[in-house]
Amino acid sequence: MTLETKYLLALQLIPGLGNQRIRSFIKQTGTAEKLFQKSVSELKQLSGLGQTIAESIASFSSWDLVDRILDKSESSDAQIIGFNDDLYPSQLSQIYDPPLTLWVRGSVSVLSTVGLAIVGSRNPSEYAKKVTVEFTKQAVAHGLTVNSGLAYGVDTIAHRVCTDLQSPTVAVLGSGIDVIYPSSNSGLVQKIVDCGGAVVSEYLPGTKPDAGNFPVRNRIVSGLSKGVLVVETSEKGGSRITANLALDQNRDVFIIPHPITNPNGTGCNELIKKGCGKLVQDFSDISEEFQLERNTNPLSPEKSHSISVLNWRELPISDELKKICSVLENNISQIDDIAENTGMSTQELLVRLLELEFQNIVVQRSGKNFFLA
Repeated sequence: MTLETKYLLALQLIPGLGNQRIRSFIKQTGTAEKLFQKSVSELKQLSGLGQTIAESIASFSSWDLVDRILDKSESSDAQIIGFNDDLYPSQLSQIYDPPLTLWVRGSVSVLSTVGLAIVGSRNPSEYAKKVTVEFTKQAVAHGLTVNSGLAYGVDTIAHRVCTDLQSPTVAVLGSGIDVIYPSSNSGLVQKIVDCGGAVVSEYLPGTKPDAGNFPVRNRIVSGLSKGVLVVETSEKGGSRITANLALDQNRDVFIIPHPITNPNGTGCNELIKKGCGKLVQDFSDISEEFQLERNTNPLSPEKSHSISVLNWRELPISDELKKICSVLENNISQIDDIAENTGMSTQELLVRLLELEFQNIVVQRSGKNFFLA
């Protein structure tokens, strides 16, 4: 972290100052540090800077809070890079509202590689799961870094395929760098770091995963990427927001078509209908657009077939949920048989199975039959 980044953090703590205004003031002075060296009268001479903000900057005294943020960042093994640092990813700096600061766990350099964002539903269909696995494998084979948002569903599957292949991937949080959401992906975060990838956030450490943070963070997912692949989304799904942001950022948008009977895919079909992206049927539709060639050392058959969408043994789930997964692994699928083998009541078991479904560990079939995803 540079000293300039410390002054950037201080500016972000001043009420009434947004990213755009801070950048404007720094552009006029040259550095954030110089803002704090000016008197109120000197600050008021800057375009767009009024009396209240000038007084807030000139009288800023919360340096102890800045130091606590820095200490918390260090204890989280996170680096902080400012928008004017040499390490700041150039493709992200080109979007309309790039983050002033980024907290990064893992490799900073991977943020500047050629990336493909893979996004989609938090509760994907079987079709979407298979597409996510296949397209992620192909992205890795073509040397792309897969970027996504660590959410349940498509995001988690894409990140997990990358870590299974020991390939870098970037996860963008809608919370502080020290607040992993969903918490069940804490182990996955460590794998991402260990595989040479990165977990990033623009939010101060300790920031909770507020619902309003996620649409905002989507601009980073697309901003870090050369293009965005929308695997599955409803008409009002968050992935549609990412697609629209990508278009605004002049990024390529690729869209998987869906059967008209799949309500989770209506957003994809609508995007295609409106000409908001390129319909893709296999990875060549992306590689041709990116002018990519497949790596000369493609995935070995053994490694390719060893990929699992989710491995329940590696997830921080309760002993009761692990017991259910162990029973399902023995090809016991009907609800009554599962209850008998776990010693749980059917009512309790349905609650537990629903929890596993939400985490995309288990899928339900007709007749109350359950299977590992």
